[in-house]
Amino acid sequence: MAVNNRVYQRFTAGGLLDRGLLTLRQREIVIDRTCALNECEYEWGVHIAFFAAKVKLTPRQIAATVNGGDADWSADERVLLDVCNELDATRSIPDALWRRLAAHFTPEQILEIIALVGFYRTVSLYANALALPLEPFAAPFPA
Repeated sequence: MAVNNRVYQRFTAGGLLDRGLLTLRQREIVIDRTCALNECEYEWGVHIAFFAAKVKLTPRQIAATVNGGDADWSADERVLLDVCNELDATRSIPDALWRRLAAHFTPEQILEIIALVGFYRTVSLYANALALPLEPFAAPFPA
């Protein structure tokens, strides 16, 4: 991206790499599931390598971010995954899911969740369109 300085500057200026209103674990669950839904092994693998142990994702939970399986998620984590799935499938959040989301997160946090999904959809688009090879340290998608 750096070959187009304008795009690179705008992209990094719009980033959500600061601390934010969610816990690091919540952020990573949203990022990991969004990247997996967008078939972006590159970004998913980098995040798993850097953050999975730090946020105490179990091997089963790591796999579930890709395959969507159940993995002993807490109620707030389950709703985050459901929001990622719904935004990916329909680009909206139905009322019932919104109520579940609002039971766990403030309006400010909900906006951050939506922004994270959108930003990492864009990250995934770039990584996939540019056919970025996996980093040597990155985790591959589970088989």
